Amino acid sequence: MRFERPFQKTIKTAGVIAKLPQENIPKVVRKIRDWLQERNVRVFLEENIATLLKEDGEKLENLPGKVDFIIALGGDGTLLSIARLIGQRKVPVFGVNMGSLGFLAEVEKQNMYPNLSLFLEGKCKVEKRHMLLVKHLRKGKTIYKLSVLNDAVITKTALARIIDLEIFIDKQYVTSYKADGLIISTPTGSTAYSLSAGGPIILPHLEVVCISPICSHTLTNRPLVVSNRSTIEVTLKSKREEVFLTLDGQEGIYLNPEDRITTTRSTHHLYLIKPPGRSFFDILRQKLHWGEREEIPGSL
Repeated sequence: MRFERPFQKTIKTAGVIAKLPQENIPKVVRKIRDWLQERNVRVFLEENIATLLKEDGEKLENLPGKVDFIIALGGDGTLLSIARLIGQRKVPVFGVNMGSLGFLAEVEKQNMYPNLSLFLEGKCKVEKRHMLLVKHLRKGKTIYKLSVLNDAVITKTALARIIDLEIFIDKQYVTSYKADGLIISTPTGSTAYSLSAGGPIILPHLEVVCISPICSHTLTNRPLVVSNRSTIEVTLKSKREEVFLTLDGQEGIYLNPEDRITTTRSTHHLYLIKPPGRSFFDILRQKLHWGEREEIPGSL
C-alpha cells in the first residue's frame, strides 16, 4: 500500500467547507469560487457558507458524495471533522490554514492559489492517513463507535485523583495504569496531545498506534507503540471518579466503572493533498520549531 500517490484525475467539481464564524470567510469563498469557475470547475458550497453568501448550498453530510475534492478553510480541527465526515469515500482534501498552527491544514492563505493550480495540473500527491475505529462498550454491548484521525483520550474530569485503567492488547494483559488518563493516538495524532504527554513523533505513513499515559503514577510506565492491526482494550477500574472519553478533541462521552474502550484499525482514511517539494520534516521545523535551539542572552 503506497502512502503517497500522484493525483491524476481530471477535476470537474469542488466542495468548499469553512470554519465559521470568521469575518473574512465570505470574501475568501467568493474569490475561490470565481477562481475555480474560471477553470471550468463546478463549485458546491456547504450550506452554512452558502447562507452567508445568500446562495444555495449543500448539506454538509451530502457534500463528499458530490465532488472530486474538498477545500477546507480553517485549521486542524476543521480537517479532523472532515475526516470523520468523508468516511470510506476517497475524496482528497486541500487544507488551507486560517488559524495559528495548521499542522494538517498546512497550506497558508498566501500560497493557496499557486498550490491549487499545481493540484489542478496533476502535480500534487495525496497522502493516505490511517484512522482508528473506537468503540465504547458497556456490559458487553457497543453503545457508541466512531472513526478518529488523531486520538482517543480517557481522562478524569476535574478532581485531582488519579484513575485506574486496565490495558489488554490482542487479549493479552499488558498493565494497569494509575494516571491522570490515557491517550491512544494514530501517527497523525502523535504531534497533537500525545506529544504534550511525552509521546514520540511518529512518521505519518507508519501503520502503528501509540499508547501514552498522562502523568502516570510510576517511573516505569512509558509510551508504547504497537501495530494498528492490534485490538487495544481499556477497562475503567475506578469506582468514584468522573471519567470522560474524548474523540479527536471534538466528541465526548462520560464513562461508568467497568466500561470498556476498544480501538482497531478503521476502514476509513483521510486523503490529504500535499504541495510538492515539502516534507514532513519541513513541517516539523516550521510549525513546531523542531530541532531549534534558543539562544540565551549572555551565554557562550
